[in-house]
Amino acid sequence: MATYRYSKSQELFRRAAGVIPGGIYGHFSPAPLVPPSAYPFYTARAEGSRFWDVDGNVFIDYMCAYGPMVMGYGAAHVEEAAAAQRRLGDSTTGAAPVMVELAELLVDIMPAADWAFFAKNGADVTNFAVMIARDATGRDKIVMIDGGYHGTAGWMQAPGHHGVSEEDQRHVVRIPWNDVPAFEAVLDQYPGDVAGFIATPYHIPTFADSQMPADGYWEKIQALCRRHNVVLIVDDIRHGFRLDMAGSSAYFGFTPDLTCLCKAMANGYPISALVGCEALKSTAARVFHTGSYWFQAVPMAAARANLVKMGEINAPQVMLTRGALLLDAMVNIARGYGYELKVTGVPSMPYVRITNDESLMLHQDWCAECTRRGAYFTPHHNWFISAAHTDADIQRTLEIVDEAFKAVRAKYGSAFQS
Repeated sequence: MATYRYSKSQELFRRAAGVIPGGIYGHFSPAPLVPPSAYPFYTARAEGSRFWDVDGNVFIDYMCAYGPMVMGYGAAHVEEAAAAQRRLGDSTTGAAPVMVELAELLVDIMPAADWAFFAKNGADVTNFAVMIARDATGRDKIVMIDGGYHGTAGWMQAPGHHGVSEEDQRHVVRIPWNDVPAFEAVLDQYPGDVAGFIATPYHIPTFADSQMPADGYWEKIQALCRRHNVVLIVDDIRHGFRLDMAGSSAYFGFTPDLTCLCKAMANGYPISALVGCEALKSTAARVFHTGSYWFQAVPMAAARANLVKMGEINAPQVMLTRGALLLDAMVNIARGYGYELKVTGVPSMPYVRITNDESLMLHQDWCAECTRRGAYFTPHHNWFISAAHTDADIQRTLEIVDEAFKAVRAKYGSAFQS
């Protein structure tokens, strides 16, 4: 099986480095892709579950644009709705009727939603959620999970990150995941001063295994929030609509006050949403938060069409089922070569790693070998399964996985065998 080369991609990156900070910044940065020579940096086009790089290589995409692609690149139902709205208007002086329709849809499908507010990025709505919590309670402290990620504002980033000051972090308290007593201790330490608790539905730390909630975790957190008048915020940016159309809180059986949504909403069109309970609606109305393009109608039309179609086919269940089919087979292939492939998180957005080598060099090489053969795997981030991944995609991916294990077995031999 021939492996890919990326000469045009690498030349574009050299040009980019002269005019763009870092060449490619943020979560698309090549830095976590090890070795970077195994990965394409630029996409020429995309369709369905696949993308083509500027060198003409084709990849079955298991990053799905880091989450936004959920129903397939160029999905007809989304593109038709977006095109119809674009002919009517996109950014205009005044909101479009589709804004009301999309809000009504979210309220209809999500039991925890009595209203909806729209923005662009996930951080827009996590920030807004914290502002609402502080205004509603008259308090300052925000409790979050150590290693949790909610965007790139100063309060969200870990202490010591470039450009983040101590003042940014002054009212943020971090506690371990799945540690209810730690939350109780914070409530005791800062009586009457905790405004909100924010966490993802299950924990997805960087460079580490995903961690599911312990039995009763969310029920206990919710009870503490209600007892102490703390706003319960779920960051469903990454998980949302990949576990349950009613929201990930429905999947885990609890009711947040505020839910932040983004990635899977519109199949790649730029939109995010904050949905919340009736008790916080008037607070949300008086907290000022806006943006130049937050009223764009085309992404709203795309989101509405996408969510309707996802509901019709029960897309979360489709992704969970296809993901489990792929991952179970991959684990068996790995075992046949003497390796343990550990899968954590849910099958629609798994975190995968080879456990035989604690340095992760082996795992990085295996992901690189898969990518060089056409299955785009990153080594240090959770993957995404879309409703567009087909049985043929899965079969081809398993062939690639087998070839990649042959390659790393030939390279490493038994050096990392447990």
